[in-house]
Amino acid sequence: QVQLVESGGGLVQPGGSLSLSCQASGGGLVFVVIAWFRQAPGKEREGVSCITHDRMKFYADSVKGRFAISRDNAKNTVLLQLYDLEPEDTDVYYCAAGYPSTWYRPADYTYWGRGTQVTVSA
Repeated sequence: QVQLVESGGGLVQPGGSLSLSCQASGGGLVFVVIAWFRQAPGKEREGVSCITHDRMKFYADSVKGRFAISRDNAKNTVLLQLYDLEPEDTDVYYCAAGYPSTWYRPADYTYWGRGTQVTVSA
């Protein structure tokens, strides 16, 4: 069974950068789709970005041009680099793995990490 662990969250000032990592264990990531979601209290989980096994990349409009996703299948790791952060980016960020029909739909993913908090504040 695949297990996902996120790391790299923290507190950053507006305009700053962070790098989030999703480390998989218990199974290879070679053929699965990996996505990042985020969720604030009381809100629905939102798809942020996704990368397929052959490195096709998708981004939510709200982060396009500011976030960058990449994967290293040999290390079973997916990175999400966050640039030019805004207070509205404050959320818990989750890594998910699966074979989605719609990349930004949470129900399409089988495996989830526990999340890492990103806080953007002056």
